Amino acid sequence: MVRLSIQTRQALAKLTLPVLIAASFGLMLLGKADAVLAERARMALGDALAPIYAVLTRPLGVVRDRLLHVTDVWDAHAANRKLREENEQLRRWQSIALALDAENQRLKANLHWIPDNSPSFVTARVVADAGGVYARAVLLSVGPNHGVRKGEIALDERGLVGRVTEVGARTARVLLLTDLNSRIPVILQNSRAHAILTGNNGPRPRLIYWAEGSPPQEGERVVTSSEAGAFPADLPVGTVHYTVSNVPEVVPAAMLDRLEMVRIFDYDLTGLAAPDAVGRQPERRGR
Repeated sequence: MVRLSIQTRQALAKLTLPVLIAASFGLMLLGKADAVLAERARMALGDALAPIYAVLTRPLGVVRDRLLHVTDVWDAHAANRKLREENEQLRRWQSIALALDAENQRLKANLHWIPDNSPSFVTARVVADAGGVYARAVLLSVGPNHGVRKGEIALDERGLVGRVTEVGARTARVLLLTDLNSRIPVILQNSRAHAILTGNNGPRPRLIYWAEGSPPQEGERVVTSSEAGAFPADLPVGTVHYTVSNVPEVVPAAMLDRLEMVRIFDYDLTGLAAPDAVGRQPERRGR
């Protein structure tokens, strides 16, 4: 074994970095000078390492699958726990709802309450979402002999959409509650305070003129008010949400950005008895 002196080892240590830098530049120049040779070298290195990669991939794949399985089991366990909690909460709410329904039926029987007539409705398909004199309106195809009149209320399966403003022979236009010209009397469900819902041509209308001392609360449900006979009472409108500038807005319950089918209800808000319109169906209410 050849023994090098300390001076020799120090000299070699000093030369290591420059040699490596020179070798790197040489390889770079070689790759630029002969791209085909560099590509072949890379491919040859890849071919040589491919069997090693293949051998390493199998155990790594098994480990990855096991980890994914454990993660899925943990997620399923957490989801089941959450579902059990939600089911328990729903059972509690069901008990409360049944008790309230029974109490409501007893009170109605004691008061000899006569229920309101079920409103008739027409189901229509949305064919356009722009046009006319309003920025936020939809055009409905209602077919001939529809019986739709101005001022009737449009809802989807979730809540209030707006009201009819124009009626044609086969179409009707509905002004959405988000339009700048929309003004809807509403009630804050928790405090039962009255307010006005005004559109702003944006996705969320705003609340104004609420009762002093009863400001809207974050997440509070908003329903329609029968004030002035413009709308029937207690139609779902949405929930309160405050903006970053502390302005109360309402997230609509209806899917206004994806409207496809809309029902137009005749609540007879004028108080005049009118015969059933052709093509209308009475609303079915479950017991």
